[in-house]
Amino acid sequence: MNFLPRCLSYSECSGGAGRSEIRGGESSNGGFGKDGLLWFHDIGNCGSGEYSMAIVQANQVLEDQSQIESGPFGTFVGVYDGHGGPETARYVCDHLFRHFQAISAEGNGVVTEETIQRAFLETERGFTSVVSENWHSQPQLATVGACCLVGAIYQQTLFVANLGDSRVVLGKKVGNTGEIAAIQLSTEHNANIESVRWELKDLHPNDPQIVVLRHGVWRVKGIIQVSRSIGDVYLKHTRFCREPTNGKFRVPQPLNMPILLATPTILKHPLHPNDSFLIFASDGLWEHLSNEKAVEIVKSHPRKGSAKRLVKAALHVAAKKREMRYSDLRNIDKKVRRHFHDDITVIILFLNHDLICRGVVQDPTLSIRSALEH
Repeated sequence: MNFLPRCLSYSECSGGAGRSEIRGGESSNGGFGKDGLLWFHDIGNCGSGEYSMAIVQANQVLEDQSQIESGPFGTFVGVYDGHGGPETARYVCDHLFRHFQAISAEGNGVVTEETIQRAFLETERGFTSVVSENWHSQPQLATVGACCLVGAIYQQTLFVANLGDSRVVLGKKVGNTGEIAAIQLSTEHNANIESVRWELKDLHPNDPQIVVLRHGVWRVKGIIQVSRSIGDVYLKHTRFCREPTNGKFRVPQPLNMPILLATPTILKHPLHPNDSFLIFASDGLWEHLSNEKAVEIVKSHPRKGSAKRLVKAALHVAAKKREMRYSDLRNIDKKVRRHFHDDITVIILFLNHDLICRGVVQDPTLSIRSALEH
């Protein structure tokens, strides 16, 4: 399937993306460093400040994808957490920002909530078309989806859009106290959250099985935890909820309306000088670290290597939960690692308000996509 990106790409020039260097030890030359199944970019510059990035693989094939884009439009950060396979997350990484650019260009470069919502819906339509085109040869694509978290800084405003259970947390200075508060900016769509269950019941009042509790976990139709995503078209269109889709992914009654939604929750946040940094991460991080703990770790150490530090902190907690040492967990191979933790992606954006207020255009533009194929 040639629509899927197959390499980590990194570009700081307007002429196109080149391939970054991946090697052991510290990241260098703007590329990624590697430590076992952990890939990282310790520090770099973008139009809104500095960033740090890290990814650790647990699945046989990495299902997390992510990107940072910075240029005349501002700064765009995306974290895409795939489930059921990597295909949807890869497709989103390859198309969502392109739709965002094209739609904002229609409005002379102005970014609004509608710009972002339309970009999400165009990406959903595109992936649904891919599933349809490959329905007979690759019906499993109907059961693949991705949670999508986007942050877009335009002028002095941060837009946060989310589908699923990835999360962005703001580290905000508390006056002149030297303290930094942790403020969650994203809304999550997971059936284990009571308000999400009520939303599903309100949308499907005639379906007593819209959420089902199994083994202490709430799931939509007893199948999936998230209530919004890109993909998962077997729960959105009747034509994909039948043979040749695997029987475990079929619901018994016809779909009168989509069970899952692809409409993101969008928050608009005017940036304040006390807004220090943003932590964007897939749920693999938040499963092991609280918002407050993550912010404390970032605040208490140098910026360089911050994302890698958070990933390692989460892995230490994951190891402790299983009564093992981090060094032992680190030596467990992918696929088997999934029994101990999920794929984890972390992007930290350190805000430079002088750059943001002056509207400085980054030249050359920055484009990093962690479309890693391992």
